[in-house]
Amino acid sequence: MIPLRDANPAERPPLMTGALIVANLAAFVYQLSLGPGEQQPMLFRFGLVPAKLTEPDWAAAVAGTASVLPFLTSMFLHGGIMHLVGNMWFMWIFADNVEDRMGSFRFLAFYLLCGLSASAAHLALNLHSRIPTIGASGAIAGVLGAYFLMYPKARVLTLVPLGFFTRLIELPAFVVLGMWIVLQTVYGLMSATGPHAVGVAFWAHIGGFLAGMLLYRLFLRGRTRGRA
Repeated sequence: MIPLRDANPAERPPLMTGALIVANLAAFVYQLSLGPGEQQPMLFRFGLVPAKLTEPDWAAAVAGTASVLPFLTSMFLHGGIMHLVGNMWFMWIFADNVEDRMGSFRFLAFYLLCGLSASAAHLALNLHSRIPTIGASGAIAGVLGAYFLMYPKARVLTLVPLGFFTRLIELPAFVVLGMWIVLQTVYGLMSATGPHAVGVAFWAHIGGFLAGMLLYRLFLRGRTRGRA
């Protein structure tokens, strides 16, 4: 299922959501500006590489001393145009309402904390991985977790594949996002050798989603209950 838009207009312009999208686009343009020989070292330096924290000798050999900086910088890097577009699409559909209820700066703190939680979940389950993990999807998963609880009945126009055909169907958000997190969990469990084996950090998605569900109330502005 591919969500196309939600019927849940925000009351205020999503300024921080827009700023985060621009920041991700700017980081991707910077990635593209690097020569072929510079891109991989940059990903090892600014992407989250668990082995840099668990294997000091290897970390020193590839990128110097380990640092906590990649927990932050990895959220703004992407592996390709489709990776970027997919993440920003979900961000644009669902983040405006969450920001609307939190306020811009509370939302930024929430977003970053969900991203850090997602990275921590990936690290915990892939302690010796030497593959850089990048992307905003862990932080965005936190936004989805918050939306899932705040607006469960919001209608989401969704492209649903049915064999050789597709249909546009309006579904409640709890169905669309519930199916998304169920699939992430199934794929995570099926990845016997870890999320990186198929190029997707499923456990980062799960960690971010759970963090969003657990933390969103701490960042709400004013009212404590979401609208359907």
